[in-house]
Amino acid sequence: MRNGWRELDVGDILQLEYGKPLDESYRQADGRFPVYGANGEKDRTDKFYCEKPSIIVGRKGSAGEINLTEERFWPLDVTYFVTFDEKKYDLRFLYYLLTSLYLPRLAKGVKPGINRNEVYSQVATVPGLPEQRRIVGLLDGAFEGIATAKATAEKNLQNARALFRTGFVAFATPPESKSWNRTTVANLADSKKGSIRTGPFGSQLLHSEFASQGIAVLGIDNAVANKFRWAKSRFITPQKYRQLMRYRVHSGDVLITIMGTCGRCAVVPDDIPVAINTKHLCCITLDPKRCLPGYLHAFFLYHPLAEGYLAKHAKGAIMAGLNMRIIREMPVVVPSVEKQNEIVSALASLSQNTQRLESIYQQKLVALQSLKKSMLHQAFTGQL
Repeated sequence: MRNGWRELDVGDILQLEYGKPLDESYRQADGRFPVYGANGEKDRTDKFYCEKPSIIVGRKGSAGEINLTEERFWPLDVTYFVTFDEKKYDLRFLYYLLTSLYLPRLAKGVKPGINRNEVYSQVATVPGLPEQRRIVGLLDGAFEGIATAKATAEKNLQNARALFRTGFVAFATPPESKSWNRTTVANLADSKKGSIRTGPFGSQLLHSEFASQGIAVLGIDNAVANKFRWAKSRFITPQKYRQLMRYRVHSGDVLITIMGTCGRCAVVPDDIPVAINTKHLCCITLDPKRCLPGYLHAFFLYHPLAEGYLAKHAKGAIMAGLNMRIIREMPVVVPSVEKQNEIVSALASLSQNTQRLESIYQQKLVALQSLKKSMLHQAFTGQL
């Protein structure tokens, strides 16, 4: 330990005081002072509970989250706020100190909460006030640069994700000189009965009838991040499958979640074994002479026509709920199957490029977070 540094319990450095409830009648969007919850500013008010700058620590819910305020404020009862001896300690130094201790790890319970005595028992090393201020100056400058780099990386990540959407819209916009066919999902489905279907309901398939092996049963967890993936294993016996064969899922079927997290979409892969879908999924078997699964999958997720239709019929958000009628009547603009195939191939190439860019920017964000942790470690071990 460097000269002038002392090893102390956090409870010997600062105190965590309880926040206080604030009646709704005192909250107003244009209030002069911030109202803090466990994870940042929650509201505004013209009243204040604390008149000095402080640090707010989440007590319940987002327990252990740290926020710095440099004005009068109101801390709600789900928070602690910090008091300390200003002759011994710098406010921003204590903010960085608490950040370095990663307090969320101390949270316990179903609704996570932190006992302040556990925070007090954490051990920290601290220098004198002049050295604290020197360290704060170094960290402020470094973290400002990190924040700028992080914002740039996050913006680039958003742009990379938007690249696929923009690309599909460009590919799937009919040229003015040539009109594409505007139709509905129902008209693109296979002519056979049950080509747009959901799974068995109620007594047709009970949870108690699931087996340890047999015929796979698909659910909403098979359509995550709008891609098909194998998730929780659910099976029924061959005997039960023979009763439910009309709910069979085929390779190339388009799956849309209609319960739980509605609006996720995936295409069933070619190598799927025999399986059935559940009541949580709409399963569409397309007529291959009219529409390719990859084209409908992308159209449903990214085309403005589909987005506008779904927003209107699902009360402003896909999450509000979907039903079979909404899906059947969704308008789709389709070119020839040959053109669809060109678009799907181009999208596959674009997807690879998008994923590569996303990986690069994700790695940059991870590296920036690691750099921040490293600098905090250096700061509180006397290495700065």
